[in-house]
Amino acid sequence: MPNAGSSPWEWAEWQWKSAVGEANAGVRLAPENWPGNATVAVAISVDVDNETLPLSRGETGPGLLAQGQYGARVGLPRVLETLRRHSAPATFFYPVVSTMLDPAGLTAVRADGHEIGLHGWIHEKCGELTAKQERELALHSADALEAATGVRPVGLRTPYWDFTVHTLPIIRELGLEYDSSLMADDQPYELVHRGEATGVTEVPVSWIRDDAPYFPDDALGKQVLAPREVLRIWQDEFDAAHAEGGLFTLALHPHIIGHRSRVKVLDELLAHIASHTGVWWATHAEIARHAATHRTPPAK
Repeated sequence: MPNAGSSPWEWAEWQWKSAVGEANAGVRLAPENWPGNATVAVAISVDVDNETLPLSRGETGPGLLAQGQYGARVGLPRVLETLRRHSAPATFFYPVVSTMLDPAGLTAVRADGHEIGLHGWIHEKCGELTAKQERELALHSADALEAATGVRPVGLRTPYWDFTVHTLPIIRELGLEYDSSLMADDQPYELVHRGEATGVTEVPVSWIRDDAPYFPDDALGKQVLAPREVLRIWQDEFDAAHAEGGLFTLALHPHIIGHRSRVKVLDELLAHIASHTGVWWATHAEIARHAATHRTPPAK
């Protein structure tokens, strides 16, 4: 890996090549067909961060914690009701501490049949951890989430989407089927570790299809766009995925999207998606499994 003490323009070729190759995008896993000959696959995800965002930064003031608690008290029920209305499955990525702070919310998510995925212990930033700390927290989190749900998680979304040089080996040690933290494509792809295909599928994310950049939860942040402007962006993203026969992913947070004017946007987006023919609604695990087993053969 590059020497942290040197400037990037001073690196030798092997240094920047090694950085890029540590956890790289491999073969695109673009199926010729989605299940049921669907035209487009839709994967909704919900990161149930709630109070763990300020807690992960060591912030324990009641004001910031109340902003997070809104997600559990108000946002999550609204999100679940909206998904239920459209019969839309989703993947809920949980920090373990969120399951402890709001066990009733976790029970409601499980009752609706949604997938539960890993999202750290207390939404820690992996880049601030040692390799040993990241590994031990990941293993501990997987065991704790399995104990809370009765099902071993098969996928990970790193907190803050902070994927380090240690993350992929940990994913492989845990035997996970997929990750959903990286942004190298619009379509699923196989992760490569130092030139070696891993068999781990990436279900890619994007800041474009995430509620947090448009509606910052920081008290000093400013709302970037009005909710209906965000709706237009997400509709355009879906329409393009439908035209391409590709994958549309969306990442949400109950304490952000759960506000009245914003959850209405989610409702209208799901209605827009449902108005199209050939839509396969799927969890992230279902997307990863189908993509891994129905990859398009390479052109001859």
